[in-house]
Amino acid sequence: MKINNVFLLIVFLSLIACNKDAQKNNQQTEAAFVSVQGQELVTPDGKPFVMKGINLGNWLNPEGYMFLFQDASSYRLIDEAFKEMVGPDFVNNFWHQFQENYITKEDIAYIRQTGMNSIRIPFHYKLFTNQDFMGKNDPERGFELLDRVIGWCKEEGLYVVLDMHDAPGGQTGDNIDDSYGYPWLFESAQSQQLFNSIWKRIAEHYADESTVLGYDLLNEPIAHYFEDKDSLNSKLETVYVNATKAIREVDNNHIVILGGAQWNTNFDVFKNPNFDPKIMYECHTYWSDTTQQ
Repeated sequence: MKINNVFLLIVFLSLIACNKDAQKNNQQTEAAFVSVQGQELVTPDGKPFVMKGINLGNWLNPEGYMFLFQDASSYRLIDEAFKEMVGPDFVNNFWHQFQENYITKEDIAYIRQTGMNSIRIPFHYKLFTNQDFMGKNDPERGFELLDRVIGWCKEEGLYVVLDMHDAPGGQTGDNIDDSYGYPWLFESAQSQQLFNSIWKRIAEHYADESTVLGYDLLNEPIAHYFEDKDSLNSKLETVYVNATKAIREVDNNHIVILGGAQWNTNFDVFKNPNFDPKIMYECHTYWSDTTQQ
């Protein structure tokens, strides 16, 4: 009986030691990432981090205005126009070459030389599904492309923000989200489930990658011109909370970045702004001078 008691004591002490080691490793892991402290971002060495960055727009979410097109404003319309002109095989190959060459290692090195310290990468959700997008229907294609550019950023000492610019169903209802003219994400449980599952996969893949600063869940949700925008606005925070919960199931290291409604300008939609300890709110501003104010 004494031998059994001693054995149980040893097992108990071993479990305590293992638990302490796990906590220590988790603390060490979290310490390697940019985090949130009050109203500041803080680097692993405890210094405030002020983002000076640029977007890699048009690469993984082609937009008409970046091609200087007048009518073909979204990827879907651009793709259709191209295929009408030269056929699907040529266009699919074009998109593949576009993805391979539009952003290069030399581009990343140049961005670092200009004094930037971070890069935001807008992407289309279809890169992580079996749906056709830019000539592919491979759910691993997004990781293939992002892994490569994140590796280049790691070499250059640039942090990366991953931005879902085009969400399932559409979150904006305009050309910028490649949707069908309405933010159906907020009306569709199926789209929200896909949205959560994609972010969970992304978070699991990059959970230990400290080059990734955070996850920008939705770009500019809910355009201003919908008559029912107040109803849509009331659903935004819940969508964010559910996606964050999915991410936290696999990743407690990274910052979750939330944009306000109406082009990332309306933050009255948030009733519980501190629902997670690592949140950064992102505002966008247009048609204004670059002044200190």
